[in-house]
Amino acid sequence: MPQAGDNRNVAKANGLGAGTRRLQASIGAAAIGLMASPALSHPHVFVDGGVDFLLRGGPALEALEVNWLYDEFETLYILSSYGLSLNADGDLDEQDRQELVRARSKWPEDFDGSAHLSVDGQAVSLEWPTSLDVRLIDGRLEVTFERRLHAAIPVQGKKVEVAFYESTYFFDFTVTRVPEILGGNTGCATEVIPFNPNNQLAELQSVLAQLSREETPAEENVGALFADRIILKCD
Repeated sequence: MPQAGDNRNVAKANGLGAGTRRLQASIGAAAIGLMASPALSHPHVFVDGGVDFLLRGGPALEALEVNWLYDEFETLYILSSYGLSLNADGDLDEQDRQELVRARSKWPEDFDGSAHLSVDGQAVSLEWPTSLDVRLIDGRLEVTFERRLHAAIPVQGKKVEVAFYESTYFFDFTVTRVPEILGGNTGCATEVIPFNPNNQLAELQSVLAQLSREETPAEENVGALFADRIILKCD
């Protein structure tokens, strides 16, 4: 995953929700404090967002459009890590925005996507992310990118599901956007199924919360257990 910092609870505790002016003034100090502080819990990064579906023709699924929205504190950390700052309007100059696009487009080799697609229960592999873009929304960094299928898949009458997660649960992704269907009116609809923990998963979350930033959960693909899911229906 791209490099990032600690979670939104720290931001609330430090009162960093007061707007972009305070965000700009706090970049250096807060980033230094973050790097010097131990992690508070696992997961360590919290990201809102969602996934849109690009459909054509019959209908057939061609690509996923992925959206991440970092909180203000995470935004602060990311900008600081690239030596960027906000302008007098609390936004990024275009030159800095383009620099951030270039930097964030260098995906690490172990990037696992956050959007995990299956059709009729079978995992569908996706191409490497393309068309990345960034912008600031009310002091929060939004990152968008595209994941194309290697070949379009007809989805009429099929069970199409996207699980929104990162496998080690270092990042906690939450669907906060209504999924859109792009490419024209197809007669399809979407449904979001939020993660709803049972007692066993709540206990596992408590265990994971004790892990440091340097530790990885022993259970493989543990993030899938806590995933919000998006269903695409084309009946």
